[in-house]
Amino acid sequence: MLFTDRTDAGRRLGEAMRHLVPRDPVVLGLPRGGVPVAYEVARALGAPLDVTVVRKLGVPYHPELGFGAIGEGGVRVISDDIVRHAGVRDEDRTAVERTEEAELLRRARAYRKGRARLPLAGRAVVVVDDGIATGATAGAACQVVRAQGASYVALAVPVAPPEAVARLRETVDEVVCLSTPSLFSAVGEWYRDFSQTSDEEVIALLGRAPGGGTAEAVEVDAGGVPLAGDLTLPPGAEAVVVFAHGSGSSRHSPRNRSVASALNGAGLGTLLFDLLTPGEEVYRANVFDIALLAGRLADTTRWLSTRAALPVGAFGASTGAAAALRAAAATDSEIRAVVSRGGRPDLAGADLSGVRAPTLLIVGGDDTTVIDLNRQAQAALHCENELEIVPGATHLFEEPGALDRVSDLARAWFSTHLLHDGDESTVRRREF
Repeated sequence: MLFTDRTDAGRRLGEAMRHLVPRDPVVLGLPRGGVPVAYEVARALGAPLDVTVVRKLGVPYHPELGFGAIGEGGVRVISDDIVRHAGVRDEDRTAVERTEEAELLRRARAYRKGRARLPLAGRAVVVVDDGIATGATAGAACQVVRAQGASYVALAVPVAPPEAVARLRETVDEVVCLSTPSLFSAVGEWYRDFSQTSDEEVIALLGRAPGGGTAEAVEVDAGGVPLAGDLTLPPGAEAVVVFAHGSGSSRHSPRNRSVASALNGAGLGTLLFDLLTPGEEVYRANVFDIALLAGRLADTTRWLSTRAALPVGAFGASTGAAAALRAAAATDSEIRAVVSRGGRPDLAGADLSGVRAPTLLIVGGDDTTVIDLNRQAQAALHCENELEIVPGATHLFEEPGALDRVSDLARAWFSTHLLHDGDESTVRRREF
C-alpha cells in the first residue's frame, strides 16, 4: 500500500479507527512526523489531539541501545535487565536522564505554546506515528502513556514490518496497521511525499486540532428526563453550540465530534448529547418524532444557558436539523443561530416561518434529493439565512475535505452570530 503523504495516510487510518469512537479517546501524535497523521485520526474520531513527547535513554557508550524512556510528568520506564547487563552505573544513568529530561521539556513547551498537557488518567489513548521501523520509539511511547494512567492503549500506524507489529501487540491493547509489507527497509519508501515535518507544522496542527477544551460528562435535564452529554468549554469561551444528531446516531457521531472540535478550536463551547434514552431508541418512531426531539432540544438549551450562562447556537444533522429549527421557532427560544448539515429542515413544517435565528443550511452537492428539500425549506424561512452546497459531497460528507468545509462554514457562521452579534461585513445575507 502506497500513501500519497501523511495527510492521506492519516485519513485512511482514521477510517480504520472509527470503532474507537464510543471509547471517547485521546489521540497522541509522536513528533514530528506522526503529528500530521494523528491530526487526521483525531478529526475522524472527533477526539482531542496532543503530542506525546518521549525520550529514549541510551546506554552512554552505546546510545543506540536504550535502557529505558522518559515521558512528561516525571514518568520513567526502565529496563533493569538492560541496565544490569550493559553495566550502566547510577551516575551515568542519572546524567543521561537529566540531559534527556531537559530536551523533553524544551520540546513539549515549544510544541504546546503554553497549553496544558491533556490528562490521560482513565482514558482510552491512541498513539499515532507515520510508520514503524523497529518499533522502539513507538513501544516506549505506549509504555509511557500507560504509566501516565491510560486505561486502554492503541497504537495506530500506516505501515510497519510484520515482525515489529507482532512484538508491539504484546505490549498494548490494540495495534492498527494498514500495511505490513514483508519486504521493508524504510518507512519513507511507502510514501510518495515523505518530506520532513517541521516544528512549525507541528505547532500549527496542534493549534488547529481538536482538544480546545476538556470534555466533561454531564447529565442533561430535559423536562425531567436525564440525557447523557459531553460538555466542552474552552478557556474563555463566549458562546456554546448544542448538537442535535440525526436518526440512527448519537453523541458519539464522529462527524459531529469533528465539527465540534473545530468549533472548540475557535473558542466556542459545545454540548453533544443523546436526544433519546437507550430505552426510547429501541422504538424507531421516536427517532422521527420531531416534536419530541424539538422539545428535548428546547429543554436542553434552557438547561445549557443556565449552566454555562452563554449565548447558545444549535447544530443539527439529518432529523436533528428539523428539531433544531422547530426549537428555534418557539417564542421563548434560547437559540440564537442555527446550522444544518445534510439536514431535513423540511420536517420542521409550518414552524419554519417562525424561526428568527440566523440559519445556515449546508448540503452535499451530490445529495440531490436533500438539496431540493433544503431549497423548499429555505423558501419558507423569514430569517437571515444562507444555503451552502459543498461540491462533490454526498449525504454524510465522507469525501476528502468535505467535512473540513462543513467545519469552516459552521465556525464562521457561529462566530459571526454568537460572538460578533451578526456583523454584516462578515456574512452574506439573503432575506425574505
